[in-house]
Amino acid sequence: MSVLSFRRGAVGVGAAAVLAATGTWVMWPADIDGRLWSEVRPVIEARIAAESRGSGYAETVPALEARWFCQAKALELEEHAGEVRAGVNTLCVEYGVQDDSLVECGAGQYPQVVRLERDDAAAGGYRVVAREEPPDGDGYGRWTQSHFGAFARSSLQDPMSSRPLEATARAHFGLPADASVGEC
Repeated sequence: MSVLSFRRGAVGVGAAAVLAATGTWVMWPADIDGRLWSEVRPVIEARIAAESRGSGYAETVPALEARWFCQAKALELEEHAGEVRAGVNTLCVEYGVQDDSLVECGAGQYPQVVRLERDDAAAGGYRVVAREEPPDGDGYGRWTQSHFGAFARSSLQDPMSSRPLEATARAHFGLPADASVGEC
C-alpha cells in the first residue's frame, strides 16, 4: 500500500468518524435532569389531561365512559431560582370502553412550554403557573422556532407511541392487558 492511499484511507476514516460523532450528537436530546423530570412530569401530565377534558368526541356520547390520558416527553428542562421551564412534546389520547373493548375517540400530539414553581403544599411539590402551546395553522412554525432550540425542534417530528397510554387506559377501565383497541 502506498503512502498516498494510506493517507486517503486515514482521511476517509477520520471524516466518517467526525460525521458519525456529529450525527450522534445531533440525535441525542439535550441533557435532561432525570431527578427533576421525575418530579415535574406527573404534575405536567395531570394538568394537560385535566385541560383536555370537555374537548373530545366521546364526551358528547352520554352512554360512553371515556377520559383523556396524556404523556409528556421532555425536550428541554431548566431550573432557575425555584422556577422550572419544561419544553415538552405531548401526546393525549381520549379512550373509552365499548363492548368490553378499549376505543380511541380522539388524539393529538403537540409541543408545549410549561412553567412550574416549587410549592411544597402541592401534589408532587410543584404547581403549574403557565402553559403555552402553538397556535393552529401558519403560526405553528414561528411559535416552535421562538420557543424551542434547534435540537428540540427536530424531535417534535418524531411520533410518540400511544402504547403506554393504552396500557394505562386498560388498567383504569379494568380491561385485560390484551383487550383490543378500536375507534369510536
